[in-house]
Formats: sequence, structure tokens, C-alpha cells
Amino acid sequence: MESASTLDDLLGRGAPDAAALITPEDGSQLRRDQLVDEVEELARTFAAAGVDQGDRVAFVLQNGPECVKSLLAIASLGAAVAPLNPAYTSEEYAFYIGDIAPRLVVVAAGEGEAARAAVPEGIAVADASAGEDGRMELSVAGSRLRPGSARTTADPDDIGLILHTSGTTSRPKQVPLLQRNLVASAETIASFYALGPDDVSLCVMPLFHIHGLVASTLAALAAGGSVVAPRRIAPRRVWQQLADHGVTWFSAGPTLHHMLLDRASDAGAPSTLRFTRSCSSALSADLFRRAEETYGVPMLEAYGMTEASHQMSSNPLPPGERLVGSVGVATGTEIGIVDGDKRFLEAGEAGEVCIRGPGVTPGYLANPDANVDAFFDGWFRTGDRGTLDRSGYLRLVGRLKEMILRGGENISPLEIEDVLLSHPAVAEAVVFGVPDEKYGEVVAAAVALADDATEEELTAHSRAHLAAFKVPAAIHVLDEIPRTPTGKVQRRRIAEVIYPPVDDAGA
Repeated sequence: MESASTLDDLLGRGAPDAAALITPEDGSQLRRDQLVDEVEELARTFAAAGVDQGDRVAFVLQNGPECVKSLLAIASLGAAVAPLNPAYTSEEYAFYIGDIAPRLVVVAAGEGEAARAAVPEGIAVADASAGEDGRMELSVAGSRLRPGSARTTADPDDIGLILHTSGTTSRPKQVPLLQRNLVASAETIASFYALGPDDVSLCVMPLFHIHGLVASTLAALAAGGSVVAPRRIAPRRVWQQLADHGVTWFSAGPTLHHMLLDRASDAGAPSTLRFTRSCSSALSADLFRRAEETYGVPMLEAYGMTEASHQMSSNPLPPGERLVGSVGVATGTEIGIVDGDKRFLEAGEAGEVCIRGPGVTPGYLANPDANVDAFFDGWFRTGDRGTLDRSGYLRLVGRLKEMILRGGENISPLEIEDVLLSHPAVAEAVVFGVPDEKYGEVVAAAVALADDATEEELTAHSRAHLAAFKVPAAIHVLDEIPRTPTGKVQRRRIAEVIYPPVDDAGA
């Protein structure tokens, strides 16, 4: 297959008469040639609205075909797409829109009041809706925009996507991903999982997040295959959607996999399914086993992040070995482990995970201090702590800033979470450090239960499996573990809810 350099190149792949984009709510399908045609028309409509190469366009759209078409159309102009979470508050929109400084903000017609209220004067808002023929229409100030006759074309070095880091330990940073970054990542994923024209992906991850955008959507299109793009992510419907559309693979975070397995159909997974994938947060050994038993196909845990245009490593398809507790081998990137002095370590030694490769962002926007901290000699510092074995399998042991330092001992939250999750009553667990006068920090945990259990029982279970210094000093039972919209646990924020920081000024 000829190598691509822009997202337009990816879109042109596949048989013209093959299904490319499927909407499960109404069963409608767009053939590859129809999708190319609609994206071209929509690109000329955005151009008529003043969007040009190098501009930025924010959109606030639910998942679904309109979201996919908007991404492809804006990127085809050489403009940058900045998808925003439809669940943000006006205050959050004000920050992100102000930071992005877009030429245009696209909002679903009749929706997005919080977003509209946050758009500063001088930035146009376009209403997006589906016309009678299903084609996407844009209106500004009540007037429908008509496609122009000409438009710019994209360059591989144009920024195709702007996303923000999750900001768990600092102010969110803008991550620019070039067209060539996105293409490299999509092609790597397609190649590593042997995706082809007969493969059908079900997108059950948000399209304002790198996971859903690149893995579930762009990689499938890069392979010439099809994407099933629901307008609403509803776990209760996923099993039926898998069967209705002959889905061959799908990717989700562990939280969603957990929900799907709890709603498993008596009929089981469709015979078309050939693998499932988990990414965005750690997959427990118990969930891995349940997934393989219930789906009846290999579960492949992967490792990705926004700055890498998503995937950096993954467990391979059979006959390759799938290692429980490992995020697999490097895919399209080089992976190294370094110490605090940026010296590369030997196999088995723990340190910071660093990567380099064609999918890695060239650097944060307007943040030179962050770039100095994050990049060295062509390598990007992920902030994750891990080990590489002699076979190249990577294991993560936690975020560097989330490692718990108790009396000089480094403790991985993931190790303790695995122990808590092995108790039959524990459905979810998150472990974090809290200040302690004697040890500097001690271990604490929050759990959500599937069955009755006391803190004393869970503490005894921990003592049976952990060294004494790793046993949580306190285990808090919550109704549910708070997560981000993409299923990530933000340990420090949970810790701050349970142990609010002391306001020294008011003490």
C-alpha cells in the first residue's frame, strides 16, 4: 500500500463502493466515494466561512458521522481541528476556546448553550446539522453557508489536530499533532493489528479524545475498512451493534470494557469479532481474563498518549505473546527507560519511559518551559515509570508524579490496586499518597464495591499480599470512583476530595 502523508491521502484508500462510515442508530451507510465527496463539499463550505490553511476550528459535537466528517474536512484545508468535550461547563469552554483562539466554533444546532455562552466576541459560531439528504450543513447567524468553488490543500507539516493534556498536575497544555504525525500513527495501528478492507471498527470512545479519533477511526479508514460511528455511546446497545454490523474489532478503556462485560449478551460476541483492544488506563489481570473468556477473542492491552498521536506499544495478535500486566512491545516508536539524569537503563531496571518516532508531537504550543522539561535529544519524556524486559515488553508501574514515597521507599499505586481488585468484593480501586508527619507520605485507597466488605477485611486482604509498608493506612469506600470522560483516574484529584488541602492562609 502506498504511504500517505496527509489525512486526505488516507481518506482516498479503499474500494470506492465499500462501506466507510456507518451510523447504527438509523442503519445508514456512506460508501468510500460518498464520504470523499461529502468531505470535499464540507471542506469548501468551511472555506467559504473563512477557514484557511493554518487556522484553528473548535467543534462541540457529539460522537457520530458529523464529527468524523468535520474532522476530515477541516484537516483537508490544512487547518487544525480542536474537538471539545460536549459536557464541559461554560467556565471550561472559556478557558479552552481562549487558549485555542479558533477562527470558528462549530456547535450542534439546538445544543451547546454552555459553549455558545463562552465564545468571545469576534469569533463566529456555526450551527451544524444534518440536511434532508444526510449531508452536513453549516449555518452562521441563521444563514446557511454554501460550498465555495475553491479551497486550500493540506501539507504534511500542517497541524491537523490540537488537543490538551488532561492537566492532572498542571495547567493543561496544547498538544499540536501534525498531519504526518496522525498519518504515521494511524498506519502503524492498521499495520500492527493487520487491519484490512474487510475489517469493521466500532467507535465506542469519545471523538474529542485521541483514542477514539486515531485508533477507532483513522486507523480503520487507513486500512480501507469501515467505521461504525454511533451518535451516543450507550453500553447497553454495544452488544447488539457488534452483531448488527459484523464488527471485527473495537477499542475501549477498561471502565467501558467492565460495563460491557457486566452486560454480556447470552448470545455472546459475534463470530466476526477477531480481537478487542484496551487502552487509556491500566487493565487489571482479572478484567483481562474476563474479557478473553466473554469476548472469546484475544484482548490486546496497548499504551498510548496524546503527545504520541496515541499508540506507542501494544501486545500483539497471536501467535505473538500477550503478557498480562504488560502494555506490550513498541509499535512505530522507539522506547527507552532513563534515570533522573537521562541515562538509558538496562533491561529490567525501572525508570522513566521515553519515546521517539514519527507520531510524536514536535512540542507543546506556546510553552517553552514545558518543552525544555519534556524533550531531550529527540526523545519525549512520558512522565510514566516503567521497565522493559529483554524481549522488549514494557510494564508500567505508575506516573512519576504519582509514585508514593513512604519513608524513602518508592511504592507503585498500580501494584496495590491490583491486590485490592483481586478481592471479590472490589469492583474498582484507586491508590494514592497522602501526607504523613512521620513517613512523609503513606498509602491510602478508595474503592467501589460490587459486594459487601469492610475496611478491616480489605486491609487484612492487603496484608496477606503486600509488604507491611505498602498496606494502605486507610481504605475509603465510595459509591463510585470518579473518572474523566475518557475513563482515566486522576489520583491526585481523588486524594484532594478525600483529604482536602489545608489552607495555610486561613489556618
